[in-house]
Amino acid sequence: MSVSYPLLSRQDAASTMNRYGAEQRPFLFIIDYQMQKCRVIPIEEVATDEILYQVGYVTNFHQPISALPNLHFDKYPLSFDEYLHKFQAVMQQIAIGNTYLLNLTCPTPVSSNLSLKEIFAVSRAKYKLWVSEAFVCFSPETFVQVIDNQIISCPMKGTINAATPNAEALLLTNLKETAEHYTIVDLIRNDLNMVAKKVRVEKFRYIDTIHAHDKTLLQVSSRIVGDLPKNYEAHIGDLLFRLLPAGSISGAPKAKTTQIIRATEGYDRGYYTGIFGMFDGKNLDSAVAIRFIEQSADGLVFKSGGGITSHSIARAEYNELIDKIYVPIA
Repeated sequence: MSVSYPLLSRQDAASTMNRYGAEQRPFLFIIDYQMQKCRVIPIEEVATDEILYQVGYVTNFHQPISALPNLHFDKYPLSFDEYLHKFQAVMQQIAIGNTYLLNLTCPTPVSSNLSLKEIFAVSRAKYKLWVSEAFVCFSPETFVQVIDNQIISCPMKGTINAATPNAEALLLTNLKETAEHYTIVDLIRNDLNMVAKKVRVEKFRYIDTIHAHDKTLLQVSSRIVGDLPKNYEAHIGDLLFRLLPAGSISGAPKAKTTQIIRATEGYDRGYYTGIFGMFDGKNLDSAVAIRFIEQSADGLVFKSGGGITSHSIARAEYNELIDKIYVPIA
């Protein structure tokens, strides 16, 4: 990664964010899954030749999109047998009670005729991030927002191809998907209770539509809200790191599940399933870094996955992992 901004430890990143928050100084933050290579950058210092972002309606990308060739995008996923080996290891851990929801992810080599920066330009997502010579992310999932001292989280759990007959009904009535969503909502509610008061579920299991270059996906989300103290800005870094890793991309119970993830996945997630976002001096918006393409020494790698529970079926989980390998171009 050629970006010149310093890498910070978890402790240094939190203290920097606290300081900027107390000063009401807007900043961008990028935090990797392991919370070991963090960046906290004052907004006025973000160079567009190194980092491009879109966080909600706020972006530093204002270039007109020149005529680009039609997207060509090919994926080369691991075999079902390779996936099955990892899946069975997770199911064994579930059977002995060490975890009851685990987000299992895998890297998939991909190829495209567009550069990562061009993919940033043409993709459509609520949250986007491009880091020069490193990765592009086009995420539909909010991690947390803070608006007028309310903290809001919208975890996404449950995915189906919209072309499936009766897709919405199947998704909302599926036993595995329902149990998984209940679990993650309970986990996020407990997480928010560590930093906020009067935590409540304002909207439960609603459908989001995601347009990909080759399909349309339906995903299930919920909206969980809590009240923060008036001086939350001075502790904004401590608040965010207390909530990490994001529950939707780790599992429950979180501490033990993350240990199992490290032992089972066999690769470095890096910035995938970390978070990124911005503080505007008063409010905050952030995303879970999913839908993620990384530039590796051997080419492009798309990282994707899904939640595994006792009700999971290996072939369905494998297909979901592959369904999530896409570029969102309507």
